Amino acid sequence: MSSTRPRPASPSDGHATRPGKRHLILKTVGGVLGTLVAAIVILILVWQWDWFVPYIDRKGTAALHRPVSIAHLHVGLGFKTTVTVDDLKIGQPEGFEKEKDDFASAKAITVTVDVWRYLTGGGLSLPLIRADTPKGDIVSLLNGTNNYSFASSSDPSSQTSSSSTTTLPKLGKIEINDGDIRLALAKLKTDMHVLIHTEEPKNGDDGHLVIDLKGRYAQAPITGHIVGGALLGLTDATHPYPIDGRLANGPTYVTLRGTVDDPIHFQGTNLALHFAGPDMALLYPLTGVPIPQTPAYSVTGNLAYSDRAIRFQKFEGHMGSSDIGGDINVDPHQKPIFVEAALHSHSVDLADLGGFIGAQPGEAKKAEPASARVLPDKKINVPKLNAANVHLTYHGDHIRNKNWPLDNIDAELNVREGAIDLKHLTFATGTGTISANATLEPTKNEQFHTRFRLDVSRLPLSRIMTSKDMFQGEGTIGGHVTLTSTGNSVATLVENGDGGTTLVLDRGGDVTALLPDLLGLKLGSAVLSVLGIPDRSKLECLVADLPLKDGIVHTNSMLLQTGTTRTMGTGTVNFHKDTLDYAVTTRSIGPQILSLPGAVHIFGSMKSPTILPGAELLGRVAASVGLGIVFPPAALIPTIQLGVGKGSACEKAILEANEHPAAGIAPGKTTGAGPSSVPHPAQARSGTHAAGKATKTPHRRLSPAEVRKAWEKKSNSK
Repeated sequence: MSSTRPRPASPSDGHATRPGKRHLILKTVGGVLGTLVAAIVILILVWQWDWFVPYIDRKGTAALHRPVSIAHLHVGLGFKTTVTVDDLKIGQPEGFEKEKDDFASAKAITVTVDVWRYLTGGGLSLPLIRADTPKGDIVSLLNGTNNYSFASSSDPSSQTSSSSTTTLPKLGKIEINDGDIRLALAKLKTDMHVLIHTEEPKNGDDGHLVIDLKGRYAQAPITGHIVGGALLGLTDATHPYPIDGRLANGPTYVTLRGTVDDPIHFQGTNLALHFAGPDMALLYPLTGVPIPQTPAYSVTGNLAYSDRAIRFQKFEGHMGSSDIGGDINVDPHQKPIFVEAALHSHSVDLADLGGFIGAQPGEAKKAEPASARVLPDKKINVPKLNAANVHLTYHGDHIRNKNWPLDNIDAELNVREGAIDLKHLTFATGTGTISANATLEPTKNEQFHTRFRLDVSRLPLSRIMTSKDMFQGEGTIGGHVTLTSTGNSVATLVENGDGGTTLVLDRGGDVTALLPDLLGLKLGSAVLSVLGIPDRSKLECLVADLPLKDGIVHTNSMLLQTGTTRTMGTGTVNFHKDTLDYAVTTRSIGPQILSLPGAVHIFGSMKSPTILPGAELLGRVAASVGLGIVFPPAALIPTIQLGVGKGSACEKAILEANEHPAAGIAPGKTTGAGPSSVPHPAQARSGTHAAGKATKTPHRRLSPAEVRKAWEKKSNSK
């Protein structure tokens, strides 16, 4: 019989093997963790944020549609994470590859983000933004293409949604070191640099943003120095942002000092603005408002802003030797911009306003070559009509100029869509007024279709003749001038024009001193002597009714009457050739001893006419002037409405001057105060005058043969 003995337990069986397995697992896990930790340590030791540079370059290039590159990327992780990119370069877009500089670049851009605030729902906060040596190259070509326009989303709804919900992050410190932005704008003829840097807070302030300008703007050198508040203050809507700046563009000097409310949304301003320079027309590139040429000026006022207009209010200063002030409102939302200006002067020299009528302003005038034309042929200078629509009013309390016998000035002007509408330009002179209105509508070749009217009412002649020491008299002038034409200078407007002049002068004083001035002819006393008008004759009446047709002045009536003589004239003045062909004859009103000459012919160049008196021109002149050169004209009847009072010498003026005036406007009551003693033309046609008495006025003209026979009879009787 055999027996079986139990076998000893093996370490690998049952519970005896479990501690070994656990050790093996721990050893394995520990190895893996160790390897992972080692890998992390190694990764930390060898990690390069620059590995993301190619990715950033690709994303930036795709987003901006121009090449983007950075040299290095640095990230400082933490609750406030700082990201820095080095050597940022944004290249020029397509079409601007020839520009020598990048579109934008910076030595370094640093941004700190408050991550913890963002994760806890406090919103995006950027405690620090710093730009080291940022540069920009902003270019716009003549054809309108530029390098600063970026492609936008084609989905307008997404644009609207994003713009309505986007809020600015909370900003902290903003630093700009040695910024330099070049602006090359071909249409503005500008190539300048804007230098920008920030200054650290000093003496308890919040720091400053400093901008310097240098280069050329609108073809003129530009320099500027502008100091603002801290850059962060631009986003603070609760505190006004301070500005203190000065700017010189060519000879124009500008200073600006004050505050801007909520600059991001530009809610308002409290700024003192000062302009000074040799010519206000040079302000156009700075303001966008066209202004005619002016003499040297200096004005200071308040610059204000509302949601509809920019206002230069309560400004005062001087322009030439005149003071100037008022308010100017500009609405930049209209196309073109709309400018409303209400200006005034207490004392004004009309020479300072010359630029507003196309003349050279100011007392100092440049020497210009003598013109062959009698009338000014200088091109009318009208500033950039299409740049703005304008409504302008101006009043000058006192006119200070010995060459202009005027008291004050009042004007209103509109410019709309390139057309000028001068509502009125009115001067007061003693008891009289001079008033003009005109329209100028641009046509081709820089010309203007023009309608012009000048009204003279009760103008004291003594005011015009104040510079004549020998002149004595208290006459008055009244009448009208009209012109419709197309041209670009006074000479071309007259030579292309239709219209006329109807002028009446009552009791005008010393004709020897007066006549050459009124005619504007360099004939002097030669004309007077050849007409047989005695020295120091007193002018009783002058009536001139002269239609203008296609640049040629004709004669409806020309009467000059002194106390002893009556002179009649007829003929033409040709402004195409600047010549005249005129015949005048003087006859005695009553008996006199001296024999007066026959017809006098004045012809040739207006600058140097030929005067031929005597019988050698008898046939030619007599045939042309009719009855009026032989006898006192039968057409002189009391029908013209002059308002000069009963008994006026002009009561015997020409009928046609009131029934068919060359200017298209009857003189009316233009030369005196009170009711006229002269009947209305309708009464004259019915054969009655103001007193109810019949007036017979034979109107038949003699034939040339009858005139010649009458002249021969008159000559033989002397």
